[in-house]
Amino acid sequence: MALSIRNRLPGTVTGVNPGEAMATVTVRLAGGQPVTSAITLDAVRELGLAEGTSVRALVKSTEVSLATAPVHGVSIRNQLAGTVTDVALGPAMARVRIGIEGGDLTAAITRDSAMELGLAAGTAVTALIKSTEIALATE
Repeated sequence: MALSIRNRLPGTVTGVNPGEAMATVTVRLAGGQPVTSAITLDAVRELGLAEGTSVRALVKSTEVSLATAPVHGVSIRNQLAGTVTDVALGPAMARVRIGIEGGDLTAAITRDSAMELGLAAGTAVTALIKSTEIALATE
């Protein structure tokens, strides 16, 4: 299956915490960083997710926000430290590529945000991703 989702990060499930209808699934990415995904219990069952399952964390580039410093006092569960490797500015939007330990992320943000943050190759950033915006796929 071909997907338009740019961010496909390999990892391993380290925990599944089921609730009434949803579960939080903790994944250790190939670079060692933990991420949390909030998905339905049906998806957990259908994918056969359990500790040790190999998965890919899928994130649309439009769901990746960027900060130039770690963020505290926010409900966003996933904060991945990285370094900007490339910025492509368009008239309204910018595509920002970020190198993280063990992989790469792409963020699509407004041109104004990229300019205000002073993003350029070499800029240290924190990628912020809500757990509800991380889908999981099995191989």
